[in-house]
Amino acid sequence: MSGEWEVLLQPSGKKLKARRGTTLLDAVRRSGLHLPTRCGGKAACMMCKVRDVSGAGLSMISDQERRKLGGMDEQGYRLACQSKIIGPVVIELPEDPLRAAVRRQLERQREEEDRLW
Repeated sequence: MSGEWEVLLQPSGKKLKARRGTTLLDAVRRSGLHLPTRCGGKAACMMCKVRDVSGAGLSMISDQERRKLGGMDEQGYRLACQSKIIGPVVIELPEDPLRAAVRRQLERQREEEDRLW
């Protein structure tokens, strides 16, 4: 058993190493990426929601986290503040809200231009 595991963050493709037992929230923040939270990692605000793409490498979901996610865990969602790294894992981070708005606007503009031609 290794003491460090690789965490692949999507969609950026950034890879980081994290010690076994480190929460995803701590690992992501140490990598220099921003993952919002208001509750300080107490599973209260739901802002640090991520999707476990690999389906492996994270601690088992607790009953508290499962209740908070309200069924979203079935689609691979986890709370980064509650998920501990226990092996290699691939995680999808939520898109920054401002970037998402700009992306949607650019997509609408492209669609309108395509209709004109």
